[in-house]
Amino acid sequence: MGQEREKLLEIKNLKQHFRTGRKSVVKAVDGLTFDVYKGETLGLVGESGCGKSTTGRTIIRLYDATDGQVLFKGEDVQGKLSNKELKKFNREMQMIFQDPYSSLNPRMTVMDIIAEGIDVHNLANNENERKERVYELLELVGLDKQHANRYPHEFSGGQRQRIGVARALAVKPEFIIADEPISALDVSIQAQVVNLLKKLQKDRGLTFLFIAHDLSMVKYISDRIAVMYFGKMVELADSDELYRNPLHPYTKSLLSAIPLPDPDYERNRVRAEYDPNDHDTSEVPEFREVTPGHWVLCTTKEFEAYKAN
Repeated sequence: MGQEREKLLEIKNLKQHFRTGRKSVVKAVDGLTFDVYKGETLGLVGESGCGKSTTGRTIIRLYDATDGQVLFKGEDVQGKLSNKELKKFNREMQMIFQDPYSSLNPRMTVMDIIAEGIDVHNLANNENERKERVYELLELVGLDKQHANRYPHEFSGGQRQRIGVARALAVKPEFIIADEPISALDVSIQAQVVNLLKKLQKDRGLTFLFIAHDLSMVKYISDRIAVMYFGKMVELADSDELYRNPLHPYTKSLLSAIPLPDPDYERNRVRAEYDPNDHDTSEVPEFREVTPGHWVLCTTKEFEAYKAN
């Protein structure tokens, strides 16, 4: 899979370690390697604290990586970039943040929030063009131009997240990191925002890294899914393949926790428990391709068992 497709993002042995004391180090991201293909949505899932958001923030350079490479369109974007290179990168890659309440400046109008990127990158020739561009973006995300002169506190959570999406789209990026963009929203609003992202992707050919802990929603929006556990990627496969044939015990435990709207099934369901100590300790596990496109973190012995099954 993906041999003819263009790799938009290549992550190679990415590490993000934080020092918490004189000798204590937290390995938030510990050696991730994966690709994201142009036009796809890669879902990145795992429980809180596993390093998902840190991965997204390191890729977009909100954090400097401890080690490893981030190649965007074949160019390494970690390390020192010139102002011109950094500005170009910031235009091509944008982020939608988790909390629609704290990610918008309460002192700025919606007009100025959305137009901030337009101003920085000189994408409007005059005030009228700037205004029209913001009106277009508001309409694109399901709001209207009367909202432009209001302030963030006048909107609901779902509307604020739409404003966040419009702000990310304002500079016409190719790649968007959506960092748990629906976790702070009511369930009824979550589907609206996800459907908006799917529509925008189809209309504009966008590529997404969609970070979340809700596996059922991730399956709905993602072409492929990567599963993280304590800073490491433990499994990566096509969305349908991962649901149909999970291999790593942690992935199985996550999938077994998804509730279904069937009271009889829920009453009798046995959830899979994951014990991190219950695995082969004869060697350090590696990320291996068990079947084409289906990767699992495993030892040689576990790899042979997965292939046999």
